[in-house]
Amino acid sequence: MGKAGKALKQVLETYNISQNRLAVTMGVGRSNIHRWVNESRDPVAEAVLDIRKALWQINPDAAGDFIRLYLDDLEEKLEE
Repeated sequence: MGKAGKALKQVLETYNISQNRLAVTMGVGRSNIHRWVNESRDPVAEAVLDIRKALWQINPDAAGDFIRLYLDDLEEKLEE
């Protein structure tokens, strides 16, 4: 599975944001968040942007960290 779920899980834990709070802010079911966090399903590209937007509404620092963690992982793959 992709790195978005790992980045999301880390950010939710670091900033003490519940999956339910993120789901409500995004307007999606909590089961979607659960699938992403537990890496049983990857969010599509549009959902990654929606995650960032919702995190920004909850805590701008969390949104920044999510994107940084997600892109850092992608940069590592590009270097390989």
